[in-house]
Amino acid sequence: MKKTIVFLALLLSSISYCDAQKIDTLSITLENVPYPYPVKYFPIHTEGQDLRMAYVDVAPTNRPNGRTVVLFHGKNFGGYYWGDVIKGLTAAGFRVIAPDQIGFGRSSKAFIHYSFHDMAAWNKKLLDTLGITKASILGHSMGGMLATRFALMYPEKTEKLLLEDPIGLEDYKTFVPYTSTAQQYQTELKKTATSIRNYYRSSYFTVWKAPYEKLVNIAAGVTFSADFPRYAQIAAETYTMIYEQPVFYEFQNLRVPTVLFIGKQDKTIVGKNLLSPAQQTLHGQYRFLGKQIAARIPGAKLVEFDGCGHIPHVEITTEFMVALVGSL
Repeated sequence: MKKTIVFLALLLSSISYCDAQKIDTLSITLENVPYPYPVKYFPIHTEGQDLRMAYVDVAPTNRPNGRTVVLFHGKNFGGYYWGDVIKGLTAAGFRVIAPDQIGFGRSSKAFIHYSFHDMAAWNKKLLDTLGITKASILGHSMGGMLATRFALMYPEKTEKLLLEDPIGLEDYKTFVPYTSTAQQYQTELKKTATSIRNYYRSSYFTVWKAPYEKLVNIAAGVTFSADFPRYAQIAAETYTMIYEQPVFYEFQNLRVPTVLFIGKQDKTIVGKNLLSPAQQTLHGQYRFLGKQIAARIPGAKLVEFDGCGHIPHVEITTEFMVALVGSL
């Protein structure tokens, strides 16, 4: 019996290893990841370092309406997952700018102090350089926290604030145990293709579909890179940024037209693995959080999606795009 158990364990281990081997090794700056549109680079100098921020700038494919939409990605993503959104917006006449924030996607993986305030300032500088005086800002997940900070800092620059399942609808440090950046770094180092796939399956989508494997392959591919420790350190630094720099207490200070797009099955909690199952049920309930936050933002509109999780623009693309373009 023991031999059988050992054999099965070895078999499962070998299967997991083979699955991992099918995933291509990726550069931590994703040069070998196809982006839906040509990538440009914007120079940034900070903390004595010369960095570059990747972005795409896509012109309208239909009659231009003279308006611009800026897309801020989530923590585990980059500009590569905005393809369908960019296609839909440009077809509706919008110019679209989709940056990879410093530390993410094809942008520099810098050892700096990560700050939503700095990120907002760098994005404003990018827009100023591109001659964009005002834009609608769409932020997904962590990008929602950044978009909120941007709108608070630069309301004159923000035509509309569009929040797609943003994190930060709670102040995580009030109920998630503190984890130092050094401790989080060790957690990041332990990520594998299998653990990433399991997390995406359980946390991001209501029903798993084959196309989602592409997202897993990108997130997992960098774990095979010789530079992965650097990538893990940046991931730990930005986890600390999210934990220590809440926007939760400032939603009522927003003074721009705001729309929240909420997948009602979303149960995202930053640091969820540090909570007991009982504690997890008390937080991350977006079907309630969306309503609560919308009520605090002057004049905010709430759009809810049934049967959808954390990434509506991927899980229910058509429905999301109808709502997005309608809100614009």
